[in-house]
Amino acid sequence: MHIQPKAALVLIDMQQGINHPKLGRRNNPDAEQRMLELLSAWRDSGRTVIHVRHFSRSPNSVFWPQQSGVEFQPAFMPWDDEGELHKQVPDAFCHSALEGWLRADGINQVVIVGVVTNNSVESTARTGGNLGFEVIVPHDACFTFDGADFFGQPRTAEDIHAMSLANLHGEYAQVVATETIVRAIS
Repeated sequence: MHIQPKAALVLIDMQQGINHPKLGRRNNPDAEQRMLELLSAWRDSGRTVIHVRHFSRSPNSVFWPQQSGVEFQPAFMPWDDEGELHKQVPDAFCHSALEGWLRADGINQVVIVGVVTNNSVESTARTGGNLGFEVIVPHDACFTFDGADFFGQPRTAEDIHAMSLANLHGEYAQVVATETIVRAIS
């Protein structure tokens, strides 16, 4: 795997609200640690880091503005020289400056991490791929929650995560382990 010198790391929705108990059981308990490994590698190598923060339009959301859930988790606070992008829909490219920022900086490779795998991560990765970016999604640096499928059948977070990654891999993105990316940088 080749990680380009100008590759961007996009951290999606690493806000306090994602830890709210009402969201239920999640998978990938080490995902934050993998994200922090990538963030450290990006910062150490001087590559572009973009933090995406969701401001929900739904008062019941853990990301509803003007409450603590909308704030970044302390470990994921942006540094002064890092980009910060706000969104109101799952897709970080939709109605935002993300594409323009990347193109203006000559960036065509994007590593996407964060939450939720089958929501904001998947929709952002799909759009990125459709826009012609080389998208990489580390499977161990994102997570999701237990849920139900369209027909009401309960599904584990592991199953939802795996299906979402399968939807992306090979068509919209390349799905790999964090270790593969970190090794390619060092």
